[in-house]
Amino acid sequence: MRKRNSALIGIILLVLSIGVVFFYKYSDQIFLPKQPSSGSKKEIPVVDPIKDQIQDMSLKEKVGQLVMVGLDGYEMNINSQKLIQDYHVGGFVLLKRNVKDSQQLLDLVNTLKETNSINKIPLFLAIDEEGGRVSRMPEEFKKMPTSQKIGEHNNRKLSKRVGEILGKEVKAFGMNMNLAPVLDIFCNPQNTVIGDRAFGDNPDLVSKLGLQAMKGIQEQGIISVVKHFPGHGDTSVDSHVGLPIIGHDLERLMVFELLPFSHVIDNNVDAIMLAHILLPKLDPNFPASFSETIISEILREKMNYDGVIMTDDMTMGAIADNYDISNMAVKSIQSGCDIILICNDFSTKEDVLKAIHSAVETGIISSERIDESVYRVLQLKKKYSLTDQQVESVDVQGINSEIEQLYKDYPDL
Repeated sequence: MRKRNSALIGIILLVLSIGVVFFYKYSDQIFLPKQPSSGSKKEIPVVDPIKDQIQDMSLKEKVGQLVMVGLDGYEMNINSQKLIQDYHVGGFVLLKRNVKDSQQLLDLVNTLKETNSINKIPLFLAIDEEGGRVSRMPEEFKKMPTSQKIGEHNNRKLSKRVGEILGKEVKAFGMNMNLAPVLDIFCNPQNTVIGDRAFGDNPDLVSKLGLQAMKGIQEQGIISVVKHFPGHGDTSVDSHVGLPIIGHDLERLMVFELLPFSHVIDNNVDAIMLAHILLPKLDPNFPASFSETIISEILREKMNYDGVIMTDDMTMGAIADNYDISNMAVKSIQSGCDIILICNDFSTKEDVLKAIHSAVETGIISSERIDESVYRVLQLKKKYSLTDQQVESVDVQGINSEIEQLYKDYPDL
């Protein structure tokens, strides 16, 4: 009996020992809270400050960001002040009529910034500085070579260097956007509006040199707006005075006119300007600047571009003489464009701003469509850290020294 009890006690002790070992070894697993499966795991919402900013904006502020305007004269005027303070326009483009000399241009840019300081969002301050005959810089600056001359050299380093100097000129005044380079392929001798503004008549040449010019501008902290999509090189009509018509189909465009644009899209282009040209084989009713086929189906979807798109000046003859500008501005936004450019006539600027505002209120343009474009605009302004900080002075001599050295290094420019 005593032996049987001893054996029983031994068995009990053995079982207890095994239990203790098991407890200490696996208790951490037994009492751990059950982890949710990967399918049921809650995602932490990603904070998007731009979306938050858009939610806090009024409709008037949103619409303003989708319009860039020109102004008259050498100084800030009451109309431009109203466009900033009452309509919250997203930016200004300065033309030759706005430039007298370096000090005057600097004062004008600084005044625009100071006036806009009441708004939360800084201005796009743009200028056309392509080099050659399309230059808005004050006369104190030495002239830059044409794109055609750069194309004749067929030199990537030269094109980028020219882009860098152009960017420095724009940056010197506190501006932040250059409407350049031109990516049109000059393939029509009657096309005087493009001519020597193009790098050449070969898609590969224009692609590689245009990309380098764009990079040179960007590396100075300046937004580069390439132009004129889908290609203004094979026209004989100047869109400033009439509506050019091009008979090419998409198959031809994809292997020729669109190649330079495709190349910069693959290399982080910031913004693309639309041309006021009609391509009946793509859209028989509307020019590229407000054609849904060209903007959304081709540029956005087929070419996979999700950056900023802006029109050329809507007061040019191609549009003003053939269409209602306000209605077509609405159509352009509907079709996927982000920024409407209006260089002339204060009443037209007001009409366009009011028309877009009304179109959103009445559901002609959805709030989602507006927010999509506002997001792109604010994203680009954030990318380049835009501010309304003023510039004290301009080093004309320093930039001219770089231009002089450029011509020394390339004497036949």
